[in-house]
Amino acid sequence: MGSAAVWSGDFAAAAALIAEAQAVSEATGAGIAPFAAMLLAGFRGREAEVTPLIEATIAEAGAAGQGLAVTYAHWAAAIAANGLGRYQQAFEAARQATEDSRRPRGLHLGVARVDRGRRAHGNTQLAGSALDRLAATTRAAGTDFGLGMEARSRALLSKGAAAEGYYLEAIDRLARTQLRPELARAHLLYGEWLRREGRRADARTQLRTAHELLAAMGAEAFAERARRELLATGETVRKRTPETVSELTAQETSIARLARDGRTNPEIGAQLFLSARTVEWHLRKMFSKLGISSRRELHGALASIGEGSLSA
Repeated sequence: MGSAAVWSGDFAAAAALIAEAQAVSEATGAGIAPFAAMLLAGFRGREAEVTPLIEATIAEAGAAGQGLAVTYAHWAAAIAANGLGRYQQAFEAARQATEDSRRPRGLHLGVARVDRGRRAHGNTQLAGSALDRLAATTRAAGTDFGLGMEARSRALLSKGAAAEGYYLEAIDRLARTQLRPELARAHLLYGEWLRREGRRADARTQLRTAHELLAAMGAEAFAERARRELLATGETVRKRTPETVSELTAQETSIARLARDGRTNPEIGAQLFLSARTVEWHLRKMFSKLGISSRRELHGALASIGEGSLSA
């Protein structure tokens, strides 16, 4: 469930689910690889958080013979490095994720090989070979997600009108899915391509969309990459950090209203089908967003953002 939340772009919900899973794992002593945690850390691109998590997983899972977890860790590392603009590092991580033929090569790994191979080396032959393998999967499935990812990959290896057509197809197809991070990255790649083509006004439109989507979900490294690209087009964009995001999600707003009205964490959890621990996690995050330190301040804080007059 945590991974699904990451792919939908709801990083706050993903973090809460990951925290619950970690608590269960600690309580039961189950040694479960932190797949969702690595994926979330990879997309966030917070180097101080993602690097120790991935390195620990590779060391522990490798020693235990858990090849899938090692593959997943390298893939998460590729995502993180890509967001940070470290394409050679991303390529190496993607290569390690796909080098063992006994391990599964999913659609995302195929996309990673195309993207990182093209960016790190400009090696169209290497990337083209990866694209051929990717297309064999996406064509068989015939989904908007698969075909959208294929189109995005083809755009990276194309020029002129053909490249633009593939970028537009990728955005159109991915917009029909719930996979917000991949849609945002399609806008980012298209915007970067437009800027290199000298079409600065068109690039700004795509890059603004990418920046807004990525910043809102908390994909900080990718959002910063979009911001730098916007700066290169001549547009000034304020650097957005977790501390500058004051908006509450729909779920956070519901929890805040119930807490404001005196409900306890277990009562809120029962009404919203969440654990008390998850409710507490959301409350701490909301307090930070709203600049408050206790439930007593919720009434005024919600009123200040236009939520105070709404009933629970």
